[in-house]
Amino acid sequence: MDMRSFQHIEAPLRLFNGPDSLGHLGRELDRAGCGRAVIVCGATLGRKGSPLDLVKAALGARCAGVFSGVRAHSPVPDVQAGARELRRLGADAVVAVGGGSAVVTARAASILLAEGEDVRALATSRDAAGRLHSPKLLAPKLPQFVLPTTPNTATVKAGSAVFDPVAGQRLAMFDPKTRSQAVFVHPGLIGSAPRALVISASLDCLSGAIEGLMSRGGDPIADAMLMHAVRLLTRNLRVLAREDGLAARGELMLAAMMSGRGTDHTGGGIATVLGHAVGARHDTGNSTVKAIVLPHVLHYNAAAAGPGLARLADALGLVTPGGEASVAEIAAALEAIFTALKLPRRLREIGVARDALGEVAEHAMGDWFLRGNPRPVKEAAELRGVLEAAW
Repeated sequence: MDMRSFQHIEAPLRLFNGPDSLGHLGRELDRAGCGRAVIVCGATLGRKGSPLDLVKAALGARCAGVFSGVRAHSPVPDVQAGARELRRLGADAVVAVGGGSAVVTARAASILLAEGEDVRALATSRDAAGRLHSPKLLAPKLPQFVLPTTPNTATVKAGSAVFDPVAGQRLAMFDPKTRSQAVFVHPGLIGSAPRALVISASLDCLSGAIEGLMSRGGDPIADAMLMHAVRLLTRNLRVLAREDGLAARGELMLAAMMSGRGTDHTGGGIATVLGHAVGARHDTGNSTVKAIVLPHVLHYNAAAAGPGLARLADALGLVTPGGEASVAEIAAALEAIFTALKLPRRLREIGVARDALGEVAEHAMGDWFLRGNPRPVKEAAELRGVLEAAW
């Protein structure tokens, strides 16, 4: 067999994990030459007496203020408000505290601060031929520091997807300069999120890792990260289905970063784009939608994703020496986890009307992540078929 050609170029990652992690925050800001850091978080964390006090104490005099206007799905008006607050406070760094929406809002606000507030001009667009174009965002950006409270791949990503509530569209901006300078995983923060939110965020990471393994991209190094992410995610989601625990939460955090780093080299797929298309429009978490459609996506992609399914079966512990698992067995293993977590199993259970499926499919066709699906999707009717199966 000929040697395979591929490139695997990793962005730098400075990770500080454990009870002493916040002790490194001030040093990392100093290392970046930053003295006016603005915290970006949601309203709950913004309250006095919350775990945010740990962050403020670690920042000391470097804390220039707090923007607590983060909401789920990072709506454009909130991102614009965040950009204005960064400007008002004279920020020279951003400290995102919370889940994926906090991380994305912090990055997107930094982009708008530097590039201007016309989000559509900065976002990926689709031309008449169906090709996707992502503009280069060249202005310098504020350094980003991330303190996650839930497992999320956004922590280590460079993309920022915001939601336009007027048009009902998801707008994606990409800028490598907004990758986190450093990540801090602290027990006081990861233990603060509700258990249900930790589970929801972990499901999102699991879906991403699975679609990454089945993607048309990827390489052996990315596959190794994604396979171990699947192992850690499924193992610890089973734990959280029975009882809560800081150790399980910590492993889920690390798995989320593996999923995020691995999918930098692969891409997403149908479950990802349908999660985006349904989640924001129907006021439900993307991860819930992905968990509902994922088994149906596996069946849709099966003929085009043999090697990916084999890697997934291995990560799920389904492969025996000399044997292989079928797509039905893989889907059943995932369904068992979702059932143990008491998740909805049909789109109609989360309020999605059947007559809305066509519109959802049309919107999903413009999602950047569709390019990574192992079976090419040529028209919206194919996505509608998956939605119908999941309805």
